[in-house]
Amino acid sequence: MTGGIPATDRPEVRIDRSDVGRRVSVRRLSEPVGGRPVFRDVIGVLESWNDHGLTVVPRSGDPVGFPEDLLVAGRTVPPFPARRTPLPEATPVELQRIAAAGWPAVEQEALGEWTLRASAGFTRRANSVQALGDPGLPLPDALERVGAWYAARGLPAYVEVVDPGSPPELAAELGRAGAALAATEVRVAPLGELARLAREPQAVRLARTADSGWMSLYRRVTADPAVERAARQVIHGGPSVWFATVPGPGPDAPPLAIGRLAVDGDWACFSAIEVAPDARRRGLATTVTGVLAARAAEEGARGGYLQVEADNHGALALYDRLGFATSHTYHYARLSPRGHS
Repeated sequence: MTGGIPATDRPEVRIDRSDVGRRVSVRRLSEPVGGRPVFRDVIGVLESWNDHGLTVVPRSGDPVGFPEDLLVAGRTVPPFPARRTPLPEATPVELQRIAAAGWPAVEQEALGEWTLRASAGFTRRANSVQALGDPGLPLPDALERVGAWYAARGLPAYVEVVDPGSPPELAAELGRAGAALAATEVRVAPLGELARLAREPQAVRLARTADSGWMSLYRRVTADPAVERAARQVIHGGPSVWFATVPGPGPDAPPLAIGRLAVDGDWACFSAIEVAPDARRRGLATTVTGVLAARAAEEGARGGYLQVEADNHGALALYDRLGFATSHTYHYARLSPRGHS
């Protein structure tokens, strides 16, 4: 037994509470077998270290928690060495459905094969009808229902149009309804390539939740409490979500950069890659992307994707440099009030 010796006084323990959020390798004392001590190792993200003990999130399986006095050895380790593998195959429709699961709306309702989504107006992705397949109604009637559904919630009515995927005649019907279109690109990249981008991976901390510092840099934060609640619910939704932070220079300093990851099988969604204005041109967006990609690869994903508005030229230039290529383009069509009157 360690006999209650503080972790900082054990020579093989080379981590402390400031390493929360980093990838670590730890050894802990387990139950004795035959009167002899048994040690167990785990590699993963150090999710927490407080008076209740340590918790490490491994590559797969449940988090491993144990009291601090059972910690025998520990050190930080580099990000997961992701292999170079080809992109998994996925059609535009499949990617759109995966993306919807990685950014789940607060409220969802089916309209035939379509999905109505609302989240107090937080992002068009979470406040639009995903028009994939047959709505089960003639298109004019379906759009009438869409407009009424969003009007009842005090929201503009957006339709997500994917070609191929949406009904072939939908674009023409939206034109007759007076809809205005806006293009969004879906970019993809192999995770093995992205995971090699991080220049200073030790600067990034990973967490399962977005703290106040992370939220302070997220550019979509508003002063509306309803939107703030919806935002927190949406960004924390998804199969396996991680938040990356590059801390500021002091304990109370705001973060220098942030990012979000949602892992779903073969695919991982990258979003909210933000850098503080006074910390730009230092490679922080690249490092955050690389660390998140390594974590996604550690969980078994092989491809990364993101969604970016086609007129966001700064973001497009960044994603070009990172190696993201265009998979497909879809459109948001905003129904005019007269389109569902």
